[in-house]
Amino acid sequence: MQNFKYITAKKISEAIGALVPDAGFTVEDIVTMLEYPPDTSMGDVAFPCFRLSKLMRMAPPKIASALAEKTADFEAGTSQAVGGYLNFKISDGYLAGHVLTEIEEKGEKFGSSNIGEGKTVVLDYCSPNLMKPFHIGHLGTTVIGHSLKLLHQFVGYNCVGINYLGDWGTQFGKQIAAYKKWGDRETIEKGGVDELVKLYVRYNNECEDNDALKDEARAEFHKLEEGDEENLALWKWFVEVSFEECKKTCDLLGVTFDSFKGESFYTDKMPAQVEKLRETGLLKMDEGASIVDLSDYNMPPCLILKKDGSTLYPTRDIAAAVYRKNTYDFDKCIYVTSSAQSLHFAQWFKVVELMGYDWSDKLVHVPYGTVSIDGAKLATRTGNVVLLRDLFRLSIEKVSEIMNEKSPDLENREAVAEAVGIGAIVFNYLYNSRIKDINFTLEQALSFDGSTGPYAQYTYARTCSILEKAAGVVSEGEGKLTSESEAALLKTLSRFPEIVANAIEEYEPSNITRYVIDVCTAFNRFYRDCPILTAEEEEQRQFRVRLTKAAKTVLGTALHLICMKTPEKI
Repeated sequence: MQNFKYITAKKISEAIGALVPDAGFTVEDIVTMLEYPPDTSMGDVAFPCFRLSKLMRMAPPKIASALAEKTADFEAGTSQAVGGYLNFKISDGYLAGHVLTEIEEKGEKFGSSNIGEGKTVVLDYCSPNLMKPFHIGHLGTTVIGHSLKLLHQFVGYNCVGINYLGDWGTQFGKQIAAYKKWGDRETIEKGGVDELVKLYVRYNNECEDNDALKDEARAEFHKLEEGDEENLALWKWFVEVSFEECKKTCDLLGVTFDSFKGESFYTDKMPAQVEKLRETGLLKMDEGASIVDLSDYNMPPCLILKKDGSTLYPTRDIAAAVYRKNTYDFDKCIYVTSSAQSLHFAQWFKVVELMGYDWSDKLVHVPYGTVSIDGAKLATRTGNVVLLRDLFRLSIEKVSEIMNEKSPDLENREAVAEAVGIGAIVFNYLYNSRIKDINFTLEQALSFDGSTGPYAQYTYARTCSILEKAAGVVSEGEGKLTSESEAALLKTLSRFPEIVANAIEEYEPSNITRYVIDVCTAFNRFYRDCPILTAEEEEQRQFRVRLTKAAKTVLGTALHLICMKTPEKI
């Protein structure tokens, strides 16, 4: 079934065509022009007629009136000219007979489509630098990336999630040099990645005013690239120790991947791309380093090889992109990283284009803002980090305390506390537009009131509780709306397919997160205004149970798409 917005656009297109043949406005054009009025009493969808004024040589109010006459027999609702706008209101019959029925028929597939069928999307997310613990700064790439994967899968794409582990680079030279100076195996085996971080931070601090230490680190990494056995053995061990930390965090978040090929995997694939750059005349020498000059594109040069021949991030990223195209033949390759890396991606995307790869326009960078705690920015090299495992633990503990007071007899309390505690952090992060900088406050994230994860999960649990009590109520039949709260809930639910499409088009999971709050608000208003199990008439009771089930279905699907678990009791 086509949604109300599309049906409205189709009707407007027919009306415009009747008044001005060959006007050139397609249904898709009109869909993008439709607006939601700020006051729902004016209508559910509005069409601004101002863009038609020049074409039709009429004032917008007259155009709206002329179109209103042509859309008077609108089967899904009514139309009315108000100033320069043509407003449409969805009929109760359409809501009850079409929207509710479609949700019931499609269930968890409501809102999905097949637009991605036969297409492959590769998503590069999480991708931490190893030898460092997961801190809250890693949360963005991980949950934004996984949500985008779930969204693309929801509309039919074949998705390949890649955790492009940062297991190569000069930071490993620092780690090896630090270990050789101050480390011992027993301490690291006992303390894990935390002990590696201590060594790394110490080396960075002492490097500040010591060029000899910087040179030493470069030399150790160069030996690693040359295949030095001792350094290779240390590197493999560091990677194993660090990866355990990454795996534990992703397991807690419910985030999965299809590939863990890190930067080191592309070591033997970089020379071919460097040679291609030479053959095409793109590679230039600049004070001993090899660069691609991007001054014609208002960008600094892209550094490909250091003076000592060591590779850099662009070298590895180019080799990885070529490998992924050859392996997966992607239609899109999405990179979810901090906005601080926007120039880096713009540079090597342009280099790929200049190399003659005709798929360079399939590369997409999805940037996100920074996270701070009480205004303090995070940096691993200085030790100023808030570890995700510590934040998760604290959040789960606080939720457990709340549940001990509110639901002391709840079964599976530990699992529910984990779902709500971690979900609160994820929801709080994904509620904001991804490009915005965030100042995280745990107390705000854990609130059961307002636009929070606990509020959303509690609302979902409320629908489950009602349906459990309504087990004996027959929820079939046509039914009809008897209150504005019922209509408002169904209108909100009907928008889900559009919200999903916009979230994918804009690479913006916050569209889903904010929609979740819209559904919760509409359902809780319905719950407050409309007796469900105690409705006086049987038909009314059945219809409201159906409405509750539809809200549970859509809310559960939407929460899943933003990496949230859905406990049925809280």
